[in-house]
Amino acid sequence: MIGVILAAGMAKRLRPLTDTKPKCLLEVGGKTLLQRIVDAMADTGITEFVVVTGYRAEQIRDFLTQRYPDFTIHFLHNADYEHNNNIYSLWMSGQVARGQEFLLMDSDILCDPETVAVVARQETSALAVNRHELGEEEMKVVVDADMHITEISKTCRPENALGESVGIEKMLADYSEALFRELDQMIVHEGLIDIFYERAFERLILKGYTFKVIDTTRFFSYELDTPEDFEQASRLLPDKLK
Repeated sequence: MIGVILAAGMAKRLRPLTDTKPKCLLEVGGKTLLQRIVDAMADTGITEFVVVTGYRAEQIRDFLTQRYPDFTIHFLHNADYEHNNNIYSLWMSGQVARGQEFLLMDSDILCDPETVAVVARQETSALAVNRHELGEEEMKVVVDADMHITEISKTCRPENALGESVGIEKMLADYSEALFRELDQMIVHEGLIDIFYERAFERLILKGYTFKVIDTTRFFSYELDTPEDFEQASRLLPDKLK
């Protein structure tokens, strides 16, 4: 299995923290977010990674190559990161990951490594969800009776949703092939470059491809959107994650 990490964004809401470095290289509890993500993926047995960079790409490349010299890391650069969204970075990762089983994570996730492990252990394509009070901003997940996703977007009605997508997905090889085929259609033929990649997940549901939802609410996670969030996360971080 390959690890795919999307790390192109500028995180403007975090300025001034991100004026000189990308969000994924900010620290919580003495470790960068990127280190925590790579270590969590490596704990599941992953040694090959695809990292899509954009803002401050050289810092990310230097950090990873120096810290993980024994891993195979494919760096892909999203040069137009200011004018596209994460769907474009995910599409780019298909240069390596297409048709292969892979674990997808955004580069700014702060969570217990066990969250990553429980998703990686699944024998089907799977997506982590946390249950909590939902508003307009969350990427909400609606499921059927078998806990398979029927809707995933920010526009879902909160009262219909099970919870919020954590941003950790496992794709089996067949889902991977279908996903990048759909992304080709969306980006190359429809020009949909400035939307969230979850729109591709929704379109695939209509073609018979979906995820099993894994409830990871019991594990620590924290959303980091503002400088105050980083301060709060450092205070709330469990001792075992420091």
